[in-house]
Amino acid sequence: MQTSVFGMPRRVLIGVATVLGAFALWWLVTSGLRLLNPLRLPAPSEVWSAFSQIISSGYAGATLWEHALHSIGLVARGFLVAVLTGVPLGLLMGWSRRAEALINPIFLLLRPIPALAWIPLAIVWFGLGDTGKVFVIWLTAFVPSVINSFTGVRNVDTVLIAAARTQGASTAQVLRHVVVPGAMPMIFTGLRLSLQASWTTLVAAELVGAFFGLGRVLNIAGQDIHPGMIMVGMAAVAVCGAGTTWLLGLLERRVINWRAAV
Repeated sequence: MQTSVFGMPRRVLIGVATVLGAFALWWLVTSGLRLLNPLRLPAPSEVWSAFSQIISSGYAGATLWEHALHSIGLVARGFLVAVLTGVPLGLLMGWSRRAEALINPIFLLLRPIPALAWIPLAIVWFGLGDTGKVFVIWLTAFVPSVINSFTGVRNVDTVLIAAARTQGASTAQVLRHVVVPGAMPMIFTGLRLSLQASWTTLVAAELVGAFFGLGRVLNIAGQDIHPGMIMVGMAAVAVCGAGTTWLLGLLERRVINWRAAV
């Protein structure tokens, strides 16, 4: 890998320069040349002021940390339930033609329905509490985890499966030592998609009837016509999403560490 100043990778330096350039352009068109109305795009100083406010005195009923922790908790619960249900279902459908024939028609009927369309029904079923939001997040994260797990199993080389059976491996051993490891890269691809979709759905779900969370911050800031606070909420969602995606990447590298040796 090529390195540059202080031994940092060149791509890291390019990334930092890009971010700094974007901030400089932001300051130029707002505070510098005042090309844009502050109600359309707030200046960096306004965003910093809003950030200081929500950190110190709070906004929309809580501080930024409390809103963020609440949202992270919702995403974690919905995502975990999706993993525990979607991955096994996808593996089952990928391995068994009978299971696919039985389950896939129902899955295909429900799959096109956007998760956000379930929000009114979730409110009727669970009220305005967190359970309904976890339910909607689960619906969103469930679909990619099922599809990618199914695809991962179907993409496993049948020669490897036949070789394992020739050596006397049982069905359980074939699944454990051949099919699941072979499908794991596709499974984690689905989990990344599920996690990203979970954050998108969380914000939409919290826009309706939430008492805490980053979605509530965005909703209240929009009602107050507070662009600076809106950008703070958006930045918080981006940071939380990036952080959870990074943690999932660490888990992926530990689970399928054999890929690093390929």
